Amino acid sequence: MPARSPQAEALFLDGNQHMTGGDAAAAERCFREALAIAPAFAEALANLALLRERAGDVTVAESHYREALALRPDAVQVWLNLGVLLMNLKRFADAEAAGRRALQVAPDSPAAWSNLGVLLACLQRDDEAERCHRTALKLDDGFAMARFNLSYLLLRQGRYEEGWQCLEARKWYGGLAAHFDCPRWQGEALNGKAVVIGFEAGHGDMIQFCRYATVLKSMGAARVALVCHPGLKELFTTLAGVDEVYAFDENVAAAGWDFWTPPLSLPHFCRTRLDNIPAPIPYLSADPAKIARWSPLIPGARLRVGLAWKGNARFENDADRSLHALDLLAPLGAVAGVQFISLQKGAGEDEAARRPSGMDLQAVGHLLENFADTAAVIANLDLVISVDTAVAHLAGALGKPCWVLLPAYRADWRWLTARADSPWYPGTLRLFRQTAAGGWPAVITEVAAALRKLIAA
Repeated sequence: MPARSPQAEALFLDGNQHMTGGDAAAAERCFREALAIAPAFAEALANLALLRERAGDVTVAESHYREALALRPDAVQVWLNLGVLLMNLKRFADAEAAGRRALQVAPDSPAAWSNLGVLLACLQRDDEAERCHRTALKLDDGFAMARFNLSYLLLRQGRYEEGWQCLEARKWYGGLAAHFDCPRWQGEALNGKAVVIGFEAGHGDMIQFCRYATVLKSMGAARVALVCHPGLKELFTTLAGVDEVYAFDENVAAAGWDFWTPPLSLPHFCRTRLDNIPAPIPYLSADPAKIARWSPLIPGARLRVGLAWKGNARFENDADRSLHALDLLAPLGAVAGVQFISLQKGAGEDEAARRPSGMDLQAVGHLLENFADTAAVIANLDLVISVDTAVAHLAGALGKPCWVLLPAYRADWRWLTARADSPWYPGTLRLFRQTAAGGWPAVITEVAAALRKLIAA
């Protein structure tokens, strides 16, 4: 490594401190000043590339990564960063080449093996991906990211026993552990015990896994409370087995419980397998008074169909799971006898006012205050058509027929592989899958044909 001036080194260290502190602009200034003094400063180039990538300037980021690697071809972390960038750009061959180069540099790196496994799983090369993750764990059994990544693969394949166990490697529920005074529940007897289910992940996750409140009651728990997103609180009061429901922005007592648990851990400790998924459909319900209030706002038709075409934009795979525009659903408008109701709230809500030509679409998103309102609207419908978002889970939990549109690329593990149904919502959800990444037109054509058959029936 060539000697560098103390001034460039000092600027580099300052830049690292700013990065750690979250001041990207100050960090970038430091790295650029260091490079002005020492143009061959590979580490500064790599960090600058990472900042540019986070800012969305991927072309410049890739250029800086490659400049850094030309100077330091043994920098395994830079190869890994470049591989992730290329994967996100869907340049899969280039990403795989970067990942395999990282392994050439560091064949004993668990991170390099696991990163390659993630890429191969995205490409549905499952056997190769599993070998990569297991190699990473053989090198370091405590490498949590490899175990978490393996969980996605196993759960997608329905291998729930090991999949749930590997999912325990996630670490995003630390706030719950810090808040509650009681121990975390890990399968102990619950007779007469008080259990609080904390919240984690998104609205859809909470809707899917809130059903375990009923399971805990059946296992003997005397008191079960549920903490959830504010928009779900009213809806969750209809859940059998739950005694108290709190929004996460309310004061939830730290004491007075025997156990706390994150919801996504409940399938593991309740020993859920494909053949015993608790699915007492429906397990949520709409308020009858709200159903009656919404009924006059839903136009009559032979078939009333709710639409949800976008999820939360912050979700890591949202660009693939959501439709980029309502116009993609225009072929559905050609099906005679269907009244469409937009269930979009937030992202995509404004598109409902610019409905595709020929589509009879009523927008109610601006009137929805929470998921209890959405449930009441859905109760007035015959069918829901949704991308993979909370609306699909809500329809399933309510027992309302729902057709779910799924991407080919990185479809969520909970929909399993190559199935047209969901054991989590039996007899309720029907899955329409892309056969190629980005192939929504073929899916919409299939849905339109199914709608015509439904109308005819």
